[in-house]
Amino acid sequence: MFDLTTRLILEGQDPFQRQVGHQVLEAYARYHRPEFEAFFNKTFVLGLLQQGYHSLDRQDVAILDYIHNGLKLIISCPSVLDLFSLLQVEVLRMVCERPAPQLCARLSDLLSDFVQCIPKGKLSITFCQQLVRTIGHFQCASTQEKELREYVSQVMKVSNLLQNIWKTEPATLLPSLQEVFASISSTDASFEPSVALASLVQHIPLQMTAVLIKSLTTDPNVKDASMTQALCRMIDWLSWPLAQHVDTWVIALLKGLAAVQKFTILIDVTLLKIELVFNRLWFPVVRPGALVVLSHMLLSFQHSPEAFHMDFPKPSEEKIKLILSQSAWTSQSNSLASCLSRLSGKSETGKTGLINLGNTCYMNSVIQALFMATEFRRQVLSLNLNGCNSLMKKLQHLFAFLAHTQREAYAPRIFFEASRPPWFTARSQQDCSEYLRFLLDRLHEEEKILKVQSSQKLSESLGYSETCLQEVASKAALLTETSCTSDGEKTLIEKMFGGKLRTHICCLNCKSTSHKVEAFTDLSLAFCPSSSMENLPFQYPTSPPRAQDDGLMQTSVSDPSEESLVYNPAIAAIVCDPVVNEGVMGSLPDELPCTENASIPNEPIKIFVNKGESPRPGGTTPSVTDLLNYFLAPEVLTGDNQYYCENCASLQNAEKAMQITEEPEYLILTLLRFSYDQKYHVRRKILDNVSLPLLLELPVKRTASLSALSESWSIDVDFTDVSENLAKKLKPSGTEEACFPKSVSYVLNSVVVHSGISSESGHYYSYARNITGTESSYQMHHHHPETLALASSQGHLLGKDVPTTLIEQDLKNKEMSKEWFLFNDSRVTFTSFQSVQKITSRFPKDTAYVLLYKKQDSSNGLSGSNTSSGLWVNGDPPLQKELMDAITKDNKLYLQEQELNARARALQAASASCSFRPNGFDDNDPPGSCGPTGGGGGGGFNTVGRLVF
Repeated sequence: MFDLTTRLILEGQDPFQRQVGHQVLEAYARYHRPEFEAFFNKTFVLGLLQQGYHSLDRQDVAILDYIHNGLKLIISCPSVLDLFSLLQVEVLRMVCERPAPQLCARLSDLLSDFVQCIPKGKLSITFCQQLVRTIGHFQCASTQEKELREYVSQVMKVSNLLQNIWKTEPATLLPSLQEVFASISSTDASFEPSVALASLVQHIPLQMTAVLIKSLTTDPNVKDASMTQALCRMIDWLSWPLAQHVDTWVIALLKGLAAVQKFTILIDVTLLKIELVFNRLWFPVVRPGALVVLSHMLLSFQHSPEAFHMDFPKPSEEKIKLILSQSAWTSQSNSLASCLSRLSGKSETGKTGLINLGNTCYMNSVIQALFMATEFRRQVLSLNLNGCNSLMKKLQHLFAFLAHTQREAYAPRIFFEASRPPWFTARSQQDCSEYLRFLLDRLHEEEKILKVQSSQKLSESLGYSETCLQEVASKAALLTETSCTSDGEKTLIEKMFGGKLRTHICCLNCKSTSHKVEAFTDLSLAFCPSSSMENLPFQYPTSPPRAQDDGLMQTSVSDPSEESLVYNPAIAAIVCDPVVNEGVMGSLPDELPCTENASIPNEPIKIFVNKGESPRPGGTTPSVTDLLNYFLAPEVLTGDNQYYCENCASLQNAEKAMQITEEPEYLILTLLRFSYDQKYHVRRKILDNVSLPLLLELPVKRTASLSALSESWSIDVDFTDVSENLAKKLKPSGTEEACFPKSVSYVLNSVVVHSGISSESGHYYSYARNITGTESSYQMHHHHPETLALASSQGHLLGKDVPTTLIEQDLKNKEMSKEWFLFNDSRVTFTSFQSVQKITSRFPKDTAYVLLYKKQDSSNGLSGSNTSSGLWVNGDPPLQKELMDAITKDNKLYLQEQELNARARALQAASASCSFRPNGFDDNDPPGSCGPTGGGGGGGFNTVGRLVF
């Protein structure tokens, strides 16, 4: 009867026969237990498991079901113990044969009901490891929902079995997890572990996260290729439905790898799997975990936009900074190797420094000041310079790297070689102001040449005749010889830094006058003489910049005889309102005392201030407005500087006055601190402190007749009435309002500081801040009129500084100085406007040298952050693909360099200790020098040979 019922159960042709067999076997076994115990013996069960039953294979699930039911019927018999010992061996053998999910699920049911059949001791560890391998081989070929649900159910039964074993025998957990990692880290191309292994993750205690991640990320035996495979496959686990904590473990491993600087793995994994994770968002059952992992991957992958395949609603700027700083790979805490100093990417400021290449702080400080000129930077980055190898292209490349690279400091070698003036000896001390003028000149000239070339190519492409091409060439030549007037013809340098000033010289003998309009890109301000030195000559310091063909900083005149009589507007170019001359002309003597010129390159010009009008009050700190007032006073040309009057046909005393007729978008002011000592014939540095106003007003006088004026000197006015004002004689009819200058508001953008006691050595660093279009629209009329710099009939055309208390209130209420940065070569830190103002009082050798002011309320369309396309509003424009690829490549290289450094230091961690020095600015010490202790390399202030200026 037992044999018959067994055959019906295992080989029944239909469910009815199999059901009858089960019922009869159960009834007979209950009432004839000794006979069933003799039938269902060890030999019979072993034969079923090893040989099968007649036509049934030994791995048929029906055989396992039959044994499972038999154990239930014989559980109270003594012989069941022999069967348990037999099954402990056989189930291990079965698992080693990698049973299919269905059979493995039936085996899990049997072992869950009869835990006595689970292998014990060392065999239990082996059984768990083999069961993990078995799960790794699970596959489901069907795509039907019913089969998929059944497959998931089968896998969950097996994983629940493992969970029960881990709970009863904790020693089996770690070996099982090691087997999991061995499976997913396999680089064998012929084997792909099943995603079903994800079902085990939810059973791993979260308390073990730190231990396991540390073990995985610091194990030297785990190769990068294996770790990459393992992480990729863990990310694949996000596809497994109903699995819990997969996202937690994936993110923990991502952070663990970032903490030990294994960025190569993170880059490869992110690029390989970001799209898969994104696609998982389509499926609600796995969406929560996939979204968490996707967010972390996108936020941490900050060296390149490659991984960004989706758009998020734009949060606030502060929230963006917080999230990015928390998620970046380079910000992960390295708790796994505490002896290693954390290699950070960018500083906490989010700005990138410039490595000192050997006495190149003069370039670094200027580049950082230009980079922080927001509108100029945006215009440079938005230029389409593909296929061009100009200096502007290199500047665009440098700006793109400063804006997007992850490096803490970038080495501008290519730009340095391209922008270094020919007379600058490499690795030698140089002047940053001279470098700035040369750089702007080069950029301006190159753009004009490119416009000419593009015009010629356009003509050739249209098939113009040779005569027409000659006309185009002649027009282009004319363009290079004259300064541009319309915005469309202007170069970027003219639009951003170019201004115009009108100079007129009046002969004091015949009262005839001559006019000239010149272009400038910076104004160099000499220091005012003290009240005790009024009416004494002041000599301009050395070498003015080179003359240009286009009128930018042009010093050439139509009559060669006048060359020594006209000083360079770039050295002393600031407008003077002729109105203030009323009542002064007649009081000036015909001849004023002068001193003999010293032997300085490009003979200096002597300037006299009006008697009784001391622009610098004794005992007070001069301000930038005082220096501007000094230049606004009329200049009398006398003695060696007498003016050659064509009307008189002889040298005559003359009065020279200037007016700014067109203001620049960015006003560059250079404080002439390096004067010539006539006694010792050396250049010395003027260490006087200068107050730097945050808000500045510049008088600009636009006249309707300006366009009619010749660009060359002309004699067109003959004065007969000495008592009348010179300006009134020059003023055309119908332009009464043009006599009074319009005040143009400027806000301080950046300051280049020279640190040192002489012009032969020292160090440059700069302060700067971001000024957007919104910030620059701050209205000056919010202040009381008496606190601002207004034109005055007494000669003080720029008035006094805005009171410090008022400025501080503005800083708080209007947030005009929310973020100031200190750029000291490779070191970038946060600072404040108060630190900028007090730098010389705290460190007497550190003095402001070059100032950059941003015009407010610009209406030329360049100061705003909007574009015609509307693609970017409050940030830099999107980079061209060529630049973006270069940045991505460099960022990846940088992360790999960090990784190599971290691994090299890890090898020395056991025997060496390391110190960590915060990268913050210490207000008790000067910012530093060009040595490695001060941002660039070597020495200190006492190491004169290593200092640069």
